Amino acid sequence: MLKYNVRGENIEVTDALRSYVEKRLKKLEKYFDLNQDIIAHVNLKVYRDRNAKVEVTIPLPYLVLRAEETTDDMYRSIDFVSEKLERQIRKYKTRVNRKTREKGIGDFFVEGAEEEAQEKETKEFTIVRNKQIGLKPMSPEEAILQMNMLEHDFFVFQDAETNGTSVVYRRNDGRYGLIETK
Repeated sequence: MLKYNVRGENIEVTDALRSYVEKRLKKLEKYFDLNQDIIAHVNLKVYRDRNAKVEVTIPLPYLVLRAEETTDDMYRSIDFVSEKLERQIRKYKTRVNRKTREKGIGDFFVEGAEEEAQEKETKEFTIVRNKQIGLKPMSPEEAILQMNMLEHDFFVFQDAETNGTSVVYRRNDGRYGLIETK
């Protein structure tokens, strides 16, 4: 049985909010063989700018399912997190390697529950566009400027200092990250 541990930060967890969380996450139960209790840890946060963040963590043996989403509406954040978790489960279920299954993870998932979503899953990984680019040597700061001018969330470039391929990206908190290759 899936149990829920719902906490609120800067928000009172009302009965309506708690029941909505349980209703949305109850859809995930069809993927589990619930011979034992599994606890879903749900953290609801509201920030000063009125954004609502929902974090859900479901620890399983050999696997931790986790998703978070921030929007301007708590209920929409709950919906998005529920959808993310369902995608994670389907992806894991269809792509898990045999060694991990042999260790017992297969015991927690119901066989056949993902068949209805398998067709949708293969569509999620269909490449719809192929683009080739020439990498120009530049600094990470210049790459961030290029990324912002193009209004993209990431930018691939050749680092002028290391001559390696690097990626700058915009984080959810509005700051930037840098991925460097070895």
